[in-house]
Amino acid sequence: MNHYVRRAAAVLLAATLIGAAACSAGEEAHPVVFAAASLTNPFADLAENAEVNVDYSFGGSNGLVDQLVGGAPADVFASANTATMDRAVEEGVTAGEPVRFATNLLVLVTPAGNPAGITGLDESLDGAKLVICAPEVPCGAATAALAETVGITLEPVSEESAVTDVLGKVTSGEADAGLVYATDAAGAGEDVETLEIPESSQHVNEYWIVAVKGGDADSASSFIELVTAAAGQELLADFGFGPA
Repeated sequence: MNHYVRRAAAVLLAATLIGAAACSAGEEAHPVVFAAASLTNPFADLAENAEVNVDYSFGGSNGLVDQLVGGAPADVFASANTATMDRAVEEGVTAGEPVRFATNLLVLVTPAGNPAGITGLDESLDGAKLVICAPEVPCGAATAALAETVGITLEPVSEESAVTDVLGKVTSGEADAGLVYATDAAGAGEDVETLEIPESSQHVNEYWIVAVKGGDADSASSFIELVTAAAGQELLADFGFGPA
């Protein structure tokens, strides 16, 4: 089964599963999904051309938990790391047990052509405009742990609240380098040069998904099944995510 057929299968499954939830409820299902920014492309792809409506709110995982704690309505929450999901559980905004559904690794990216001549997490970053995620969001926590393992002190010119913002500053040329997920680098294609960091394998980000307390339980269950079923897992792999 090729890439496009897998995507079509995932979209059809979305329509079937969420549509079934709608029928059981006697009305149109319209799940509201709060998800980590690094899930923007694959999750948006799930709903593309489907006969269902999914409202997505993408952002830094920790900020999304803040919104849920503040009473923002949602049916599903998907986090880019374990610590943030643990916080959501502790804050009492989840319903049921979280499910791990994907993994991801950090890489270093530069603008196309690597004009600053960056070679990795090394002395080539001295004086360079480096952008990273803020420590309170998953990509930032992973960045801090990775830097400690490598034995380097990072001196970023800015810390962003979402990994997509880091990538944006690199692709626009505002930054010489940035630490992002491998999936974001893959999605940027020829707009970036990607430098793998061997030590990243010691700091794998685990992605978790859960129903939100007070949300539509049927819609949440169907969406979570979509993500964790074979078609959803194949689509995530197409975007560069590792297996759960």
